[in-house]
Order: sequence, then structure tokens, then C-alpha cells
Amino acid sequence: MSQHTAFPIVIVGHVDHGKSTLVGRLMHETGALAEGAVEALQASSDKRGSVFEWSHLLDALQIERDQGITLDTTQVWFASEARRYVIIDAPGHKEFLKNMVTGAAAADAAILVVDARAGLAEQTRRHAYLLRLLGITQVAVAVNKIDLIDYDETRFGAVVEEVGGYLRSIGINPTALIPISARHGDGIIANGPKTPWYHGPSLLQALDAFTARPSLAAQPLRLPVQDLYRRGERRIVVGRIETGRLRVGDTIRLTPGNRTVKVAALEGWNLSVPKLSAIAGESVALAVDEDVFVERGALITEAAPSSRQGHLITLRIFWLDRTPLNEGDRVTLRIGTGSHEATVRRIDEALDLDSLALDQSEGPGQLESGGIARVTLHSRRPILGDRFADNPRLGRAVLARDYRLVGGGIVEELTEVVLSAPETSVTPEERAALNGHRGGVLWLTGLSGSGKSTIAQRLLRKLTDQGRLATVLDGDTLRLGLSRDLGFTAEDRAEQVRRTAEVAKLMANSGLIVIASLISPRQADRDLAETIIGDDFHEIFVDAPLETCITRDPKGLYKRAKAGEIPNFTGVSAPYEAPQDPALRLDTAKLSLEDATDALLTYAEAQLARRNENYVLGPAYI
Repeated sequence: MSQHTAFPIVIVGHVDHGKSTLVGRLMHETGALAEGAVEALQASSDKRGSVFEWSHLLDALQIERDQGITLDTTQVWFASEARRYVIIDAPGHKEFLKNMVTGAAAADAAILVVDARAGLAEQTRRHAYLLRLLGITQVAVAVNKIDLIDYDETRFGAVVEEVGGYLRSIGINPTALIPISARHGDGIIANGPKTPWYHGPSLLQALDAFTARPSLAAQPLRLPVQDLYRRGERRIVVGRIETGRLRVGDTIRLTPGNRTVKVAALEGWNLSVPKLSAIAGESVALAVDEDVFVERGALITEAAPSSRQGHLITLRIFWLDRTPLNEGDRVTLRIGTGSHEATVRRIDEALDLDSLALDQSEGPGQLESGGIARVTLHSRRPILGDRFADNPRLGRAVLARDYRLVGGGIVEELTEVVLSAPETSVTPEERAALNGHRGGVLWLTGLSGSGKSTIAQRLLRKLTDQGRLATVLDGDTLRLGLSRDLGFTAEDRAEQVRRTAEVAKLMANSGLIVIASLISPRQADRDLAETIIGDDFHEIFVDAPLETCITRDPKGLYKRAKAGEIPNFTGVSAPYEAPQDPALRLDTAKLSLEDATDALLTYAEAQLARRNENYVLGPAYI
């Protein structure tokens, strides 16, 4: 049986408290070892002149046997009568905490091993906190080496009080605290006669009592987009289903952008029969019923919005890099297939690594290597994911610097940036009364050569001649100043739209009629512009077929793009997503530019008139 169908458990604890010995013994007691394995291990120990150790079943690396410590995570499988298990033996040594975090991240529950003589040691507390950090709250405590304290009930009770109290203080309610001797097998499968005072479950019984998480297929759909391929004229979206299921005909949502489309087909190569459905764990290639723009890092969910997105993310992280993390630092945040350049806004609730006490002051502003803290990051692009509590598969994140893994943790919250605008001494109503019209944004979108810029300038002339306050924000002009640092990648185009929308909003709030002329090819970016501007946003689709635009080609751009001189050119090497429900559509293949301008002027007169029932629209006012 594969790991995906076995219940995953991580075993952690302070170095030398007996984790590997416990796992080796557990494998032996459950019959998981190959025939002759114990005899071979005994012979190897005799040959090396060392004492027989159950831990040598796991410590496969030569350096581990020589030094007597576990360096890497090891995965082994065994079974009880109830179910199959995969157990992850993670290193306890302080220098190898990164390996421990990596191993524990894949587990649904944990065994925390504590030496009955030492009790709550430094790494015991550290590992327990890391379990909480990774969202693992099902924990059984194996109080090991009970034989070395002569099965003393009083000492066991003291360890139970100390360890149990600490676990509960950090939000973990241990399911059982069990006296065991991994060397001799006491308490592994059943409780032995040497602990008649203990009436709880054996270790294996405690494992069987753990509750399995809901199946991945039963959870909401989460499909992070890995890549986009072309198959003839069709675009094929590929990725692995992390949770949920997918069927041909399903309506799905693409974020960012919140675009809904239907699954037209699940593609495959050399399929004897068409594939109609897929579930969590499967990699899929799907075609949708509309030609949409999607890229790596996007997220596919069910039609009803359920995932989270925002520009601010709060994580509980474990910092692994030798260089401290500081407020203001830039890091790469990775969730699912998404990668985001982010800035550290805040570091707080840092854990003191010596005392393991929580610092809840204003915030240290810095996180040292090996430290744990709550960290808030800001990304220019929206971050897609889930809170760990809602969906662990999309609720874990890693941090990188220069392609090096430097931290990891769980998502606590994803939020939008909410800013309070300062109050203005002049209201929009006062401006409208003064100007004779309200401010607003006429957002002209369409292919290069469709006529956007020409219509924008003609409309500006007409409005100005009539005494209106208007201005044009042209994409090409903005790239000479405000956006001259931007290229034409999807991310740069999105930023160009965002900047233009923010400027247009300020102008519209000042009472101007803003005519924004940008290709803005992605619906998601135009949706963002509408979100920024609000009710004053009017999407105007300047519609002309690609063939018509190529014929016009006023700047010779299509010719250069087809020659490969201009990469990411909309309509040639990059897609254009036509508006689905624009406020106004101007078909410039059929309308003259003069007629199109007049149609837009009529729309503006109807939409931007002062909202006053006693106000009569006169010849000098819109």
C-alpha cells in the first residue's frame, strides 16, 4: 500500500530519547520487518563489535551509525489490525531541525517521545511547538525508558504533569501519555505486568484512536495551475488536484479574476476511452469552453467562491536561514504553484528559543535563525490559498531567498489591504454642482488598432468644446513616465492597470471625466480596476476583429510582432480576453470612428449627468 493510502504519523522528540529505537521495535512487534532482518542486524552488530540496537533498522546512513544520531527523516510502513500506517522518523538534534520540519509537514498526527528520566527537555518543547506550528494537534506522548526508572509510578506521574501541562499551554491536548520501554517492548502493543498502575491505552491502541482527516477528494476543489500548453488551437491547463474532484461539464472558477468557465474535456494522450472525471492526487490536463488567459500560480476552485485571496498574508513561520529576517526584507513566498515577491510588513509574537516563552510585545522586528514568529507579508500580486485550519493542502507556505529555502509555516489569514482615505473638504456633490457633471472613468479596452486612442482623443475634444472637465490616460503615454519601469509580462500588465486605475480614481473623485485607453487584455486586471474605482468605472469595449486591426496596423506593431521582434504582443503571442458584459460595445469594424465617438458621448451624457431630480440637462452640461 502506498503512502497516500496509509495514515501518516511523525515521531519526534529530544535527541537520544529513543525515537529510532521505538520505531524499530514497533516494526518488529507489528510484523513489518522482512524475514531474517533481526538476525541480519544482530550479525552486523556482532561484526562491528557494537551492541544490538533496534534503532539501526532506521539509521541507514553510515554516518548515523558511526555518530549514533539520526540526521535525515526516514519513512517506514507497518499495520495494526485497524489500518495501515506510514511513520516518519524525524531527527531530534538541534542542527537538523529543518529536516524535522520537512518530515512533520506531511503528517496528520504525532508521537512525542520523552525520556522518563529527563522529562521535558529543550528539544522536546521545541518539537512540540513545531507540531503546533504545523497544525498537528493529535499527539500521543510515549514516556520511554520506563525500565530505567524501575517502572516508578511517581516519577511517571511527574513527567505526565510536566509534559502534559506544557502541551496544553501551547494548544495541544495529548490523546494519551503512555509508559513504554522501547528496548524491551513494554507498552508498545499491550501494557505489561510491570506497570499495573497504568490503565490507559498501549501505544498502538493510541495510534488506532487517532482520527483520520476527511479524504482529500471529499474537500472543496483546489487545483493549482502548473502550466498552460497548446494543443492545436486549444489551450490546455495542467496541474494536480490537491483536494476535491473534477468532472467534465463542471463549472469552475479561475482566480485571480474570479472568471467562471466550464470544463469541456479532460485531455490525455493515447486514451482508449475519454476521461470524464478525476479526484485529488491526480494530475490532469483540462480544456475549458472559453478562450481564457491563465498562467502558472492561478487556482482553480468550484464555482462558488470558497478559497481566499489577498495582498496581505499572515503566517506562523519557522525561520531556517542563518541570516536573520527583518521587517522590510523581501522574500519569495510560495503557496501551491504560486510564487510571489513579498515584503515583510511585521514580525511579532516571536518565541524565545532559550526559554521558549512567547514575546507578545510590540514586536522584535527581527527573527533569528531557528526562531518562530507570526509574520505578515505584503505582495503586489494577489496571493491565493487557504487558512491552514480550512485546508492544509493550500494552507502551508515556504519562504525562499535567492532560490534557497529559508523558512516555512502555516497560513493564519489572507486579507486585502484596507486603507482609510482622508476626508475631503469638498464633496462629490459639490463638485458636480460646480462642474455640471459627475466625475467618472470611461475605461476603453480593445486590441491595438481597434481605435481606442483615436476615439479617446475625439471624445476629449468634444467634451472640452462643450465645457466639460475631462482628460485622457493613454497606456502608451503612461509608459513614458508613470509606468516606464514596466515591461509587458502578465505581472507588469497587471501593475500597469492597477496604477492607471488608482490615478483615474483620484481624478474622477476630483470631478473629472477620465477617458482611460489601455489594451488591458485580461479580464482579471479590468475587474481589479473596477474594484479600485468602484461605481464610477465604465468598461467600454472597442471591438474590432484581429484581422481588421492587422490591416490597420497604424504603428507597424503587428508586423514586428509576427517577425518576433515584439514578445508578448496581444493578439499575436499573447491572448486578449474580450469583455463578457461591457457597459458599452463599440464595433469599429462597422461604425466609423466619428459615429463610435458620438455613441460614447451619448453614453457619457446619460451616465455622468448630475443625480438631481430638479436638474435639467442643458446644452452645456452632461
